[in-house]
Amino acid sequence: MWPAIIGGSALLADSIITPPISVSSAIEGLQLRYPEIQTIPIVIAIITALFLIQQFGTGFVGKAFGPIMFIWFSMLAVLGFMQLNGHWEILSALNPMYGYNLLVNEPQGFWLLGAVFLCTTGAEALYSDLGHCGRINIRVSWIFVKTCLLLNYFGQGAWLLQHTGMPIGENRIFFALMPPEFLIVGIVIATLAAIIASQALISGSFTLISEAIRLNFWPKLRIMYPTDFKGQLYIPAINTMLWAGCVAVTLYFKESSAMEAAYGLSITITMLMTTVLLYHYLKYIRKVSFAIVIPMLLVFVFIECSFLLANLLKFMHGGWVTLVIASTLIFVMYVWYRARKIKNRYTEFEKIDKYVPMLTALSADETVPKNSTHLVYLTSANFDNQLETKIIYSIFQKQPKRADVYWFLHVDVLDTPYTMEYKVIQLVKEHVFRIDFRLGFRVEPKINLLFRQVVENMVEHGEVDIVSRYESLKKEALTGDFRFVVLEKYLSHDNNLSFVDKVVMDVYAELKKLSLSEERGFGLDTSSVTVEKVPMVVSRIQKSPLKRIERH
Repeated sequence: MWPAIIGGSALLADSIITPPISVSSAIEGLQLRYPEIQTIPIVIAIITALFLIQQFGTGFVGKAFGPIMFIWFSMLAVLGFMQLNGHWEILSALNPMYGYNLLVNEPQGFWLLGAVFLCTTGAEALYSDLGHCGRINIRVSWIFVKTCLLLNYFGQGAWLLQHTGMPIGENRIFFALMPPEFLIVGIVIATLAAIIASQALISGSFTLISEAIRLNFWPKLRIMYPTDFKGQLYIPAINTMLWAGCVAVTLYFKESSAMEAAYGLSITITMLMTTVLLYHYLKYIRKVSFAIVIPMLLVFVFIECSFLLANLLKFMHGGWVTLVIASTLIFVMYVWYRARKIKNRYTEFEKIDKYVPMLTALSADETVPKNSTHLVYLTSANFDNQLETKIIYSIFQKQPKRADVYWFLHVDVLDTPYTMEYKVIQLVKEHVFRIDFRLGFRVEPKINLLFRQVVENMVEHGEVDIVSRYESLKKEALTGDFRFVVLEKYLSHDNNLSFVDKVVMDVYAELKKLSLSEERGFGLDTSSVTVEKVPMVVSRIQKSPLKRIERH
């Protein structure tokens, strides 16, 4: 739980600073041609346009991804190679001993890792692109990408050798590699590349939040699918949050050089948490031996801890901003997860067997007004022979609910992404059923639609009759009505919680106001849903010493 929450929150914090630093570093190249130009309004306008188009789908951005990235990296290679003429000795930088001497023998050399780390970032965006682009495509294209990057870095080193002794000042070495007549074209290409890079992290953020919702780490939010592309989704609330964060970062830091001081700290945390999760996966899921896992773990942890230590120097220079953002997101995820655990403490289950005869009797009791032909409850009971006490109370005691057919639906979210399976348990032939849905964490739980599909299949196989049981409608062979009952739990005043649990439940109550309701979260048709409020007593207050006074 903790590595997933911390790593996910740190990656989201990174998603808030990546668009501003990427777009700003590209647009600021205009200052070489127009020194007085104000870049902040341009950066905010580009970022705003980028977030506005998310609601319409970004298929066209995806189509432009390959060609623009090819042009961008080719430009990097050509610009770097042009500077190598006469300074081929810069290629000796490939010798790792130079890096070793810099880090070990040069005074303060180790702390330069905080700046060097900026050359390693961007790899985290591959996490979000891996599912869309494919592992082989990324591995093959990375050879081209790495070569172009190295050529550009060599070119910048060669440029520095050509200008030894000259104060760099405000010069931006990357744009200094460009011929003056090519500057504007280069800035346009750099801006397009920055937009593509930002889009990768925005898409990754939507996917990450979607999976966090499925795993009960985040409040339920409205998820939209603007195109038919598999896996492309849009979450309006997260889109607004990211946009506001990006604009705030742009206004606070103003320049990309200031953002660089804050950039990197959260990514090192993401990488560390990924290593921890990878270790857990290899050791406990894949059962890989310690002899292989431990060396791998030590190598990655050593490198990432070195980067983290060097990046800590950035804390007072803006690094605290991303840590504050990440900490806020960690708090939200923790509260939502912990509140669910507290609620589960309250939830009690009973064997359904002893209530099956009562359901049959209630269904035949004509003295009770009929609630509906088909009555459907959502249950969280993992075992098919159990049912929550609150459902039993709702059917038999709160207001007896007579129906011809009772349905109990359970949704199990799996670790696999796209699984769609279901199982039907017939508790009473043609009268009481339980359906277990097994859905992947990336499958939208449209229970209304899925349930209808299951019922149609059962009708075809003669397992259930859905014709209306009302005499006047039965002879017309009309389909009976379906009524969903959703039990909404609220924290009762009759509780004695610890201070931490009380804070968690209070914050949870506020977050729940911002989240989707249960019926919308499960894709139910609100016209056929009844919502019942159920008091949640987690820790009952001890009885007070109340005495009865006899009347004289």
